[in-house]
Amino acid sequence: MSISSQRKEDIIDALRRGTVPQYGLDALAVGLDKFSDTFDEELGKVARGSGQFKAIRGEYGSGKTFVTRWLRERAQQMGFACAEVQISETETPLNRLETVYRRLMERLTTSDSPSGAFRNIIEAWFFTLEEDVISQGDIDPNDVEALVSATDALMEKRLGEVVKTAPAFSLTLRAYRRALLDGQEDIADGLLAWMAGQPNIAAEIKRYAKIKGDIDHFGALSFLQGVLTILKDSGHPGLLLVFDEVETLQRMRSDVRDKSLNALRQLMDEIDSGRFPGLYLVITGTPAFFDGPMGIQRLAPLAQRLAVDFATDARFDNPRAVQIRLNGFNVDSLTEVGRKARNLYADSKRTTRIGNLVDDAYIEDLARAVTGNLGGKVGIAPRIFLKKLVGDVLDRVDQFDDFAPRLHYALTISDTELNAAERAAKFANSVDDIGLDL
Repeated sequence: MSISSQRKEDIIDALRRGTVPQYGLDALAVGLDKFSDTFDEELGKVARGSGQFKAIRGEYGSGKTFVTRWLRERAQQMGFACAEVQISETETPLNRLETVYRRLMERLTTSDSPSGAFRNIIEAWFFTLEEDVISQGDIDPNDVEALVSATDALMEKRLGEVVKTAPAFSLTLRAYRRALLDGQEDIADGLLAWMAGQPNIAAEIKRYAKIKGDIDHFGALSFLQGVLTILKDSGHPGLLLVFDEVETLQRMRSDVRDKSLNALRQLMDEIDSGRFPGLYLVITGTPAFFDGPMGIQRLAPLAQRLAVDFATDARFDNPRAVQIRLNGFNVDSLTEVGRKARNLYADSKRTTRIGNLVDDAYIEDLARAVTGNLGGKVGIAPRIFLKKLVGDVLDRVDQFDDFAPRLHYALTISDTELNAAERAAKFANSVDDIGLDL
């Protein structure tokens, strides 16, 4: 796969910071071939008008965020719009779907718009509607009033059921377009923000569109329907929506947790019923969330929908199942991803010196050393291993001609370098020993 110089630098910068790169993940992917065909098949079904749901389970460090961003790249190559929403008690509680919807719209991206994609999608849609009206030959393109009226009528027709369940959706779209034609860009911006779920929109902006209040829990579902319709009509086959770190529900108050689980069940049922054609919803969580008493097992209907037998040898896992598991890293796979990172770094610098000094044997030794420093817990090693490899070793080899890693570098890992989950996992004797802040 060919990667631009800028993309290589972005990947290396992310690894140096200890974060998952946003793009170019094929260059680092290890052990994901078994999922690729199924993901492509399911994205194809969504593109043809179905809805899909997928749950990805894995311990901390198994690569859940990596996999979802790798999937996002595949989806965007097919023309999908994408959004990644991190579930949290304070910022994005799953029981408040209006907040989830707002975060979705804030993080909506396309291959052409890495941020702020909603406006571009809306403008592309109105352009498509106008072109469709003009192509019918009944409207003079120079007759602005007639063109606007005909486009509004076509818009209502395309939105279909959304107009019935959420009339404010089409009201706001018409008002947004009228504000643009009238040169009232501040009004237009405010209306677009309201449609994206933003609170505290000025009263005069709402009066302009004859709307009231804010989007609520149930309105968010109808607005999501409308967004999916617009995406499809403007050339995007669907929306990949990722709920990351859903296991944080386990730390919430019991009433909030139960409402959140019920909201997740509601979303699954709505997808199955066909309400959201073009939506591929993916959630990630730890095994404790899927199997433990503080997670989905608290809601029997949800547990039944997500039930998958993982007693069989992992080699025979079914990637088409509603829930799939990531087996995490071992020393061999950790070494492999290290080699890929090293090769990417050396290629970006266009030098063979890095490959000579940081050879495969050294990378394996470093992987074993990092794992040993973390109590033998390979599962929590990938982030800190890649951070050390890039920031402590490769950068120094690149900058100092006389630096030899085997002579001049001694690995140290302090607790301050680890995040809370890594520290907890490092000192835990088993998964059950990892405490939750309940």
